[in-house]
Amino acid sequence: MIDMESRTACFTGHRELPTDDLPEISKRLEDTLVKLIEQGYRYFGAGGALGFDTLAAQVVLRLRERYPQIRLILVLPCLNQTRGWPQADIVTYTSEHYFQGCMQKRNRHLVDNSSVCICYLTKPTGGTAYTVNYASEHGLTIINIAK
Repeated sequence: MIDMESRTACFTGHRELPTDDLPEISKRLEDTLVKLIEQGYRYFGAGGALGFDTLAAQVVLRLRERYPQIRLILVLPCLNQTRGWPQADIVTYTSEHYFQGCMQKRNRHLVDNSSVCICYLTKPTGGTAYTVNYASEHGLTIINIAK
């Protein structure tokens, strides 16, 4: 059995990114992913939200043309979240229906199945901070693209 977790990175980040910084954020993200791919990372999990999740998924899809072995895993919080990407290799739903904690459940799933957490974190509160703290507590390597 393949140990997917050791070769999987997940993404978490803010929904709103500074527009002027998008090219720089995208470049740092791409450089980070190339390093991980060259270290044997193959699976990249995104939560399907607007902002950093979307940017991360786009970069993975772009890199997949150069590195056909990599896979985009889309982890959605519930079945009625329709922001699916037809180009995703795997789509997973962590709940059947929306409920108050379903976003956190999705984020924990991403972390629990990864060894690296790539984030765009600029503030100490909110969903991204919660997810990065959870990832840190579970021993993941944290790479903050915002720094």
